[in-house]
Amino acid sequence: MPGGGGGAEEEEEEGAGAGAGASVGASAGASAGAGADAGAGARADADADADATADADAGAGAGADEAPGVGASPWAHAKPVTHAIGASASARRKSLDRTTRRPSMPWRGQPRPPRGRTRLGVISVSHLSRRYGGQPRPAVDDVSFTIGPGEVVGFLGPNGAGKTTTLRILAGFLAPSSGTVTVAGHDVAEDSLEARRNVGYMAETSPLYGEMRVVEFLRFRAELKGVARRERASWIDDAMGKAGVLDVAHKRIAHLSKGYRQRVGLADAVLARPPVVLLDEPTAGLDPNQIREARRLVRELGRDHTVVLSTHILGEVEACATRVLLMHQGKLVAEGPTETLRGMRTATAVDLVVRGDEAAALKALGAVTGVTKAARAGGGDGVVRLRATFGKKLGDAERAAATEACVAALVAAGAGVREVRPAGGSLEDVFAALTREETPEPHE
Repeated sequence: MPGGGGGAEEEEEEGAGAGAGASVGASAGASAGAGADAGAGARADADADADATADADAGAGAGADEAPGVGASPWAHAKPVTHAIGASASARRKSLDRTTRRPSMPWRGQPRPPRGRTRLGVISVSHLSRRYGGQPRPAVDDVSFTIGPGEVVGFLGPNGAGKTTTLRILAGFLAPSSGTVTVAGHDVAEDSLEARRNVGYMAETSPLYGEMRVVEFLRFRAELKGVARRERASWIDDAMGKAGVLDVAHKRIAHLSKGYRQRVGLADAVLARPPVVLLDEPTAGLDPNQIREARRLVRELGRDHTVVLSTHILGEVEACATRVLLMHQGKLVAEGPTETLRGMRTATAVDLVVRGDEAAALKALGAVTGVTKAARAGGGDGVVRLRATFGKKLGDAERAAATEACVAALVAAGAGVREVRPAGGSLEDVFAALTREETPEPHE
């Protein structure tokens, strides 16, 4: 090796006992084994390498003190470089990680949680509030709820109730002003990356690249979401099949109708197979057949995902959801299974479709015990629909008896009764009753 003889000369001249380790090659970081025996070319193991390197550095430092400029190197004490030259290839790669290698993407730099544990997500919201600057009251005001694994939850409320703001916080798009939100066990504020990795979010107006074809856009999104290359093609096909966009896979997004663009956004939301799927007005712009398909898809997603569906259309919730969260003016005013919410408003009246003299029929209904009001509610084609309203203090059995008495009274009055059905007690009645309240005083 070069520098072997030079090491001997410096031993004679300076009288140092560093041997070959004080050579220029040693000061540049050559291994001690190679410096001691240039002809053999053998390498010492890592432990001997490190010890000899330290000795060589000490010898080089002593030589520099005694005779500055003679055999001295400005890199004499560059230990990281010395280790990199004498170490194995894998060790050299590790030493270069911090300097020369391009850093990996953030989602690839952290271990993924085991799929089996997070396939079904759980959402927990505690005292969540969100304020926008200049607004007299918060958009979301002290909201708390929990959504269990595999539930399909309908987020119901009028426009401006705070549904979209809540979904954006769950998706990591907005930060809460106060309160805590966890998705699949990850706090959206403290562990935002992992929380967002477990969420598929479809906004009311999906942000799409019009110049890209559908399959190109989904490939791009799959790469951004960290879908493994070997799984990418099959997952894209699966997402397009679920959303019903296989027939337009090679069309440019700008050339698609609004309904198809919504479906592309839906494909994007389920593409990475997240445990939690958030859908904000997913059927906006769809035709009746597409709406039916979208509702079927939402029900199917509930088998493998926790689904939160935001809408102000009552039929959406009744067709898809197993549970309802009802918001009004930023507050959660009711929650529970769909049937439980319907039970909050029991039927307080009965509609009767009759044929015959309308005046006589109304007089007969008004005379029934328990009926507080009888009025015409509609009619046509030779029949009239009358509504008999019961007193609020009547129990279920008393209302049933009053209904029978109404039918008997109409028959006695010579009217033909064609149909009897309860009025009230629907989800629509609950929605109307809970969202017609007066606007609260602004918060100071």
